[in-house]
Amino acid sequence: MSVSVKAPAKINLYLHVTGKRPDGYHLLDSLFAFAADGDVIAVEPAAELSLEIVGAPDLSAGEDNIVIKAARKLAAALGIEPNARIVLEKNLPIASGIGGGSTDAAAVLKALQLLWNKKLPDEKLYALALELGADVPSCLAGKAVQVSGVGEILTPAPKIPALPVVLVNPNKPVSTPAVFKTRKPVFSEPMPLTADCADADAFVAELKKRHNDLQDAACALEPAVAEVLKSLERQPLCLFSAMSGSGGTCFGLFRTPKDAAQACADLTANHPNWWVKQTALA
Repeated sequence: MSVSVKAPAKINLYLHVTGKRPDGYHLLDSLFAFAADGDVIAVEPAAELSLEIVGAPDLSAGEDNIVIKAARKLAAALGIEPNARIVLEKNLPIASGIGGGSTDAAAVLKALQLLWNKKLPDEKLYALALELGADVPSCLAGKAVQVSGVGEILTPAPKIPALPVVLVNPNKPVSTPAVFKTRKPVFSEPMPLTADCADADAFVAELKKRHNDLQDAACALEPAVAEVLKSLERQPLCLFSAMSGSGGTCFGLFRTPKDAAQACADLTANHPNWWVKQTALA
């Protein structure tokens, strides 16, 4: 028996830093959406736990990998041995602000429950996911969600349109701790999206009222991120563009798949060293 589960890219459509706790963790207000594409986790029975990574030769497959940590935590919570062979097909850039590690961890939690035919109660699974990282619980849901607190407070998002998206990363990793350290020490008001925005124009109008508070810091640390943003802004058919998370992946929203394909082709031709992916909000 083999089980395969998608680990879709997570996109912060906006991200406001609203405060800071005494323990140093920042408080956030963000709208997470998920793409139709991402990494893939496959699991199958084995005599012991192992991880093979395809597509990212520099990524450690050892005990420090969040996928291994997730498997061990889940097995311990279920009271069983973590016996499985895990294969991670890595399609998303590393350290790129689109939740690669978090979405992989969430996918392996789903896949192993199916493989082992055991299910952890939802509240225990959520708590376990949160121990792995602030974004993992939202990635378990895999659908648009309003996020607050340090990432642990999830509220179902209103309806948003399944717009075509072009994801662009300059293949330059950006350190999340460095971005938070570099950002100006000011905070934004939370602006959660509360009303349905099924219409593309209405949705884009709402996004334009918001921003990513980490974008300037990421651009200062890695000028290539600023170049990606400028390149998306120059696309005549792009409705809205911004950086996701702490960078350096940026995204552009488009009205039609044809519009997105045209931008994707232009970006790929002019920047062959960038990672460019056409997908859609799922």
